Amino acid sequence: MTDSVRLAIGDAAPAFSLEDDAGNTVSLGDFAGERVIVYFYPRANTPGCTKEACDFRDSLGQLNGLDLKVVGISPDTPEKLAKFREDHELNFPLLSDPEKSTMRAWGAFGEKKNYGKVVQGVIRSTFIVGADGKIEQAFYNVRATGHVARILRDLE
Repeated sequence: MTDSVRLAIGDAAPAFSLEDDAGNTVSLGDFAGERVIVYFYPRANTPGCTKEACDFRDSLGQLNGLDLKVVGISPDTPEKLAKFREDHELNFPLLSDPEKSTMRAWGAFGEKKNYGKVVQGVIRSTFIVGADGKIEQAFYNVRATGHVARILRDLE
């Protein structure tokens, strides 16, 4: 497998401006001075991605209590993201990256192993970006189930 970009603690978080599920443009700069979790997932309304999104939804109060906002990014269209939000009552921004340029900049798209085969795809990844715009934590190849609980455990 070829190496792709990998962000590390202390790196500047790559800027982005993407369309959300309501057609608004959301930028990383909108969160300047705040801590934010940016997570990348392969596809809305699939079992793993739904579990992960619902875990973030259900934990948002705890995360906000730790001064953390949450943003989810996938290659889905804004229309598909709107349905995902509605179906699961998601309470944080969902952003569309159909060209996968933001995913590539964050190291969340590239070669990965899927059922023993090397394929190109979204690498399920989560980042904590500090109020200063720098990476506080970078998690690559995370599991959808239990991931949010692990983040909370590590932060508390």
